[in-house]
Amino acid sequence: MSDIIQLLPDSVANQIAAGEVIQRPASVVKELVENAVDAGAKTIHVLVVDAGRTSIQVIDDGHGMSETDARLAFERHATSKIREANDLFALQTMGFRGEALASIAAVAQIELFTRQEGEEVGTHLSISGSRYTGQEPCACAVGSNFKVENLFFNVPARRKFLKSNSTELSNILTAFERIVLVYPTISFTFHSNGVELFNLKPGNMKQRILDVFGKRMNQELLPVSVETTLCKITGFVGKPESARKKNARQYFFVNGRYMRHPYFSKAVMNAFDRLVPVGEQVPFFIYFDVPPSDIDVNIHPVKTEIKFENEQAIWQILAAAVKEAIGLFNHVPSIDFDTQGKPDIPLFDGHNGSSAPAVKYNPQYNPFTASKSQPSSSVSHWEDLYEGLETQSQKDANLFDDEFDAPNEADATSDMSPVHYQYKGKYIMTAVKSGLMIIDQHRAHVRILFEKYLGMLNNRQGTSQKVLFPEVIQLSASEQVVLKNVWEELVFLGFEITDMGNGNYAIVSVPSDAIGMNVVSLMHDMLGSAEETGLSVKDEANKLVALSLARNTAIPQGQVLNNDEMDNLVNDLFACSSQNYSPDGKKILGILNQQDIDHLLN
Repeated sequence: MSDIIQLLPDSVANQIAAGEVIQRPASVVKELVENAVDAGAKTIHVLVVDAGRTSIQVIDDGHGMSETDARLAFERHATSKIREANDLFALQTMGFRGEALASIAAVAQIELFTRQEGEEVGTHLSISGSRYTGQEPCACAVGSNFKVENLFFNVPARRKFLKSNSTELSNILTAFERIVLVYPTISFTFHSNGVELFNLKPGNMKQRILDVFGKRMNQELLPVSVETTLCKITGFVGKPESARKKNARQYFFVNGRYMRHPYFSKAVMNAFDRLVPVGEQVPFFIYFDVPPSDIDVNIHPVKTEIKFENEQAIWQILAAAVKEAIGLFNHVPSIDFDTQGKPDIPLFDGHNGSSAPAVKYNPQYNPFTASKSQPSSSVSHWEDLYEGLETQSQKDANLFDDEFDAPNEADATSDMSPVHYQYKGKYIMTAVKSGLMIIDQHRAHVRILFEKYLGMLNNRQGTSQKVLFPEVIQLSASEQVVLKNVWEELVFLGFEITDMGNGNYAIVSVPSDAIGMNVVSLMHDMLGSAEETGLSVKDEANKLVALSLARNTAIPQGQVLNNDEMDNLVNDLFACSSQNYSPDGKKILGILNQQDIDHLLN
């Protein structure tokens, strides 16, 4: 029998590796920008066309590469970051695997212009699907200029499964933000289809956060700082009033690298226990400085999962630091020293001839002494005012009389709605033929409003209400991308939004059902849901917007309802196309059978 095992060609092996390293255009941006940071760049420009489908270009002013290094950089496991296995436990760079450029070259067409300082000419390299198509000297600036075109051109299955341009651009911006938040001393620019979305100047850490997410966040951040022998923790956490249901900006960084860590997230949220509503989250930007030998980043090619040697101890340090920041915020009074432009209020001077106001009173007044002049009563025939009370008292007494005749049952139900009972402001209980029906009032109202808003979007008719004072909302670059994608749906719902420039938008009109709500929080929650889910189909966008608005405008748990309100809610629920489940799949009602009730009481 002939041998069947053979070595794969390098081009095939690189395509397989690209499946893990290069998942979408955002992965290309992440790898190229990280390489630019490792190259010591002070200015980095990122330009994408069609959300990275057509081209991705990253230009930096770093060290650059020689002709030999430029050619060798695209070979698999070729890297300048480490030399031996022990270097993995003393990493000072973003990358170290040597897989990124080889993986990108396997699924795209690349042009590289690079030159080192001191060299007269640079190198121009062309690669297509792991094959070198050209190499020649060229005139270029110091640094590197990578241009990646036609991503996944030779893997059509991967290209077909890319999401819409707005979704892919949102993912690119997310990856970009995770890098720029760590390196505030580096200047970054970002252009999408020729439009500048970011122009970040060098500054400190807080200034970089405000440049990325808006200056309004300046009033929401509390500083966190603690230094121990195990680690140093710095950064910012949001105040309790900055909590959101969706899209709360939560970032962990360790040694200049973004990471996901649910265990540490719980430490931060535990500090806000009973300070924020259940289900809401506060923003935070936490930076860990840990000895490289105490962490392991070599777990996954994406390098967002990191293991800590002293995880539990660091958890306790983090929780204590966040609680201290919240405690200082609650106990230190705010003192406003900014008095410029405010009116001068003179102090009281007793020597300038002015006298204090005098209080006059009658020392002979006694409230228990009857006045000589009694007011004359203007009410005549006062006995008529109490007429009929005795008859009513007799009627109330007859309620317990055996001879009292109850009204006919048909008469009692003809003019009265069914009687419902509200339990703990959360559930509506009503009798049905098979037993006792229990309805979750919030989920029932979400189902009712969802179908109402979805009908408005499908029929292109929504009721709008002008607000007295327009609400101004400041959006990040990723939120602006999502807003443009759902703009039409918001207009059909009844929103009227005006673009004021620089990421600021004025909300002039809102749907009539949203009057009295915090419109800014509502908009952030809706855009956060859209950003998490991704929008590729128009119908899906309609459902997402309708569901987000329904959740925010539905009757909250704990709101007391009268019998008529409960009756209308029940009737509207059973007029919906689906009564058993909410739009997000949660159960709305349940029935306690009569047999089970009898069994409980036996």
